[in-house]
Amino acid sequence: MTATTHAPIPTTGALPTYQQPQRVTQLRVMRAEWTKLRTQPSAYWALLAAVVLVVGFGIVYSLLRAGRPPHGAAMASFDPAAVSLSGVQLAQIAVGVLGVLLVTSEYASGLIRTTFAAVPRRLPMLWGKATLVSVAIMAVSVPAAFAAFTGGQAILARHHLSVQLSQPGVARAVIGSALYLAVVGLLGLGLGALIRNAAGAIAALFGLLYGLPLAAAFLPGSMATDVTRFLPTGAGQVVTAAKQDPAMLHPWTGFAVLCGYAAVLLAASAARMRRGDA
Repeated sequence: MTATTHAPIPTTGALPTYQQPQRVTQLRVMRAEWTKLRTQPSAYWALLAAVVLVVGFGIVYSLLRAGRPPHGAAMASFDPAAVSLSGVQLAQIAVGVLGVLLVTSEYASGLIRTTFAAVPRRLPMLWGKATLVSVAIMAVSVPAAFAAFTGGQAILARHHLSVQLSQPGVARAVIGSALYLAVVGLLGLGLGALIRNAAGAIAALFGLLYGLPLAAAFLPGSMATDVTRFLPTGAGQVVTAAKQDPAMLHPWTGFAVLCGYAAVLLAASAARMRRGDA
């Protein structure tokens, strides 16, 4: 009878250890979303484009208005703060596209399945993206708005057209410009999460920001103004001007209407995510 030999069991060396899975919290989800945001080249380009458009176009437009200063009755409606902050109307494209791409890029690459496997409840991922896109846009748009205002007023001051930050409505217009861009980023995020296709969501974003106001302009009589002031751009952009247009909503009321559009889109996106379809 032959004896069977067995290899000796090693008594030295560390045995493999297994870590308990970490509990999914909103803070951990936001850390993961921050990693995605800062490693996505399109995010840097979109934020850089927003800064260049706010500052660059604001200064260029201030130069144009300084070359053609208002006269007579036009002085009453001339808003120097809005002139230097006019680049916000172009920068909204960049921040809106940023919001779209933060979601649709994951669907295009298939990474969204990994994300949902790590965050089974799904909605913390959406809230994390919403928080980070708002913070990122505010972080760059606040200094950009102040830079555009300072540069624009320095140009307009040569023709005695400038205003001071301490004058009524001016500080609100500067800060409001950054807030407006942050909410437009949320509009893009909501559309991206709802449509889940970059081209479709960007087309819907352009329709929301530019198509609807253009269509409303063809309405007869005062109906055009009545509809325009409740559209996202018509309602939201009043907070970016120092002088209030009596035909439009109050600045903070208009901003609240814009936030309402973003809330509806995010709620619709959340409802679709909760259905469980990847």
